Amino acid sequence: MTDATNVLGRPLELCCGAPRTGFYRDGFCHTGPEDRGRHLVCAEMTEEFLEFTQRVGNDLSTPRPEFNFPGLKPGDRWCLCAARWQEALDAGMAPPVILAATHENALDLISLDDLTRYALPVG
Repeated sequence: MTDATNVLGRPLELCCGAPRTGFYRDGFCHTGPEDRGRHLVCAEMTEEFLEFTQRVGNDLSTPRPEFNFPGLKPGDRWCLCAARWQEALDAGMAPPVILAATHENALDLISLDDLTRYALPVG
């Protein structure tokens, strides 16, 4: 996992350490064979996206202490499933992304052009 690459062809950067994100809860959008959901896209949550994902069956806002999950709020960064981000894009609800922290395997499902259109400014 330490050799992971982002969609820009550079080393994968941290998405978020608080709340700790990623399939492996290491703060990175790392992936592996166990990650069937492909949690690859580092996104910054918006109210619009959180409402959308709850409506389509994945409530990311409600805390789930039994899973050590605090619940997300607008402004939090989280590694989203690539298919969910694409679904949100198709519905006009895609949250902004952090390209440097988005795993290169996201490009299997999402075009770099689409990710770039939703990229947060660097800096």
